[in-house]
Amino acid sequence: MRRSLFRPLILPLVILGAIVIIGLDLAGFLGPVNDVIHTAIKPPAVFFSETKRVVGSGVSAIREIGELRQRNLELEQRVNQLTIENLRLAEVETENEQLRSLLKFAQTNPSFDVRGGQIIARAIGDGANPFTHPIQIDLGRTHGLVVGMPVVTDRGLVGRIANVYPHSSDILLINDPRSNINVMTQASRAHGVIRGRVGQLPIMELIPPDVKISEGEIVITSGLGGHFPKGLVVGQIVEVIRNDDLMFQSAIIQPTVDFDRMELVLVITNFPPEEEEPNPPTPEATPE
Repeated sequence: MRRSLFRPLILPLVILGAIVIIGLDLAGFLGPVNDVIHTAIKPPAVFFSETKRVVGSGVSAIREIGELRQRNLELEQRVNQLTIENLRLAEVETENEQLRSLLKFAQTNPSFDVRGGQIIARAIGDGANPFTHPIQIDLGRTHGLVVGMPVVTDRGLVGRIANVYPHSSDILLINDPRSNINVMTQASRAHGVIRGRVGQLPIMELIPPDVKISEGEIVITSGLGGHFPKGLVVGQIVEVIRNDDLMFQSAIIQPTVDFDRMELVLVITNFPPEEEEPNPPTPEATPE
């Protein structure tokens, strides 16, 4: 009953108290009280404010670290993509350079019919002959290749087609022991035969003893026998072997082609035969 009697008086009393406090504050009587209240609540307020600032900074730092990690991951992926793209472009440029070199060879030898081929296999050796190193290309019988066709790069003679399959062929290199090629020195015009050797540089043999040859001379195909066109670069003389007890001179030849780094080759499918030197004219008989 008493609570119900005082309940209507609560709101007027609160309003009256507020008016009294405002009046006292305006009159300046609550200044000391405000100082006490401010002094009492300042440390907690500063603590909570600093805590809020530190927590906010920590949250921002964590967010920034996450963003930086994501950005770094994206940049790393981009760098990897660019690296792969640069490597691909470098490979394309290398292949284009090789193709340009082969095209230049074809253009400077317009009398040759050529087919471009790519090396698809390298055999270290087989049981029958572990010292030979045949190379296989992606051209075969369906492309018009036959055994014996010369194989070249822009640097010189590689060898000849040894075996032909429907879509591939084996090359017998000039440094193979089974290889024999009629050649001549470019400067002194000394003829001979170059053959491959096991584990050694090829050797040019049957050089006439009365012809002076020297180191550094370029050796080219002579065209004799009709198996190779005349003038294909084979190699360079690195050593001359003379022996008075032998009927002929010999020379060690360094091939101009790097067989281990070949990727593209040209197969000469047709070339004009070497013209034979005409016989000296027979003097006409004069009437007696």
